[in-house]
Amino acid sequence: MSIIHLRPGEGLHHPMIDGDHITKATVQDAVGAFEVFEVVAPAAPMAPTHVSPWTGVLFLLEGRITVVVDGSSCEVDPGEMVVIPAGTPATFGVADASARFLAITSGNGAGRFFADFAGSVPLDRPIEESMAAILAVTGRHGVVTAGG
Repeated sequence: MSIIHLRPGEGLHHPMIDGDHITKATVQDAVGAFEVFEVVAPAAPMAPTHVSPWTGVLFLLEGRITVVVDGSSCEVDPGEMVVIPAGTPATFGVADASARFLAITSGNGAGRFFADFAGSVPLDRPIEESMAAILAVTGRHGVVTAGG
């Protein structure tokens, strides 16, 4: 594997409803796999609580976010992190005008999900109009709304 060196904002962009998910690295070797994303998210209402098949670590770089994991809420400031275990209901919301954080996920499924979502769900339409596309993408990647 060669050296990967990316500056802030560099990488493959996946614009989604809850922010731009920028692929920084996808690593797979003999001992496992993980992905690293830079997420730049605007202030917006929290997405519905959902369950992902991968573990996620959120490390806040700028701004402030509120993270809800399995019903417990915490405010996250720059330099702090939250671990969201696979299969656990979770969501996040941006408490400031915007936030930037690293998301590190286990396995290699999150990047495929982000790419599919960005390519299938239009950003210029109300969420209600995009719900069929959202449910199709989440269904293809094993992401479900909590309780759904």
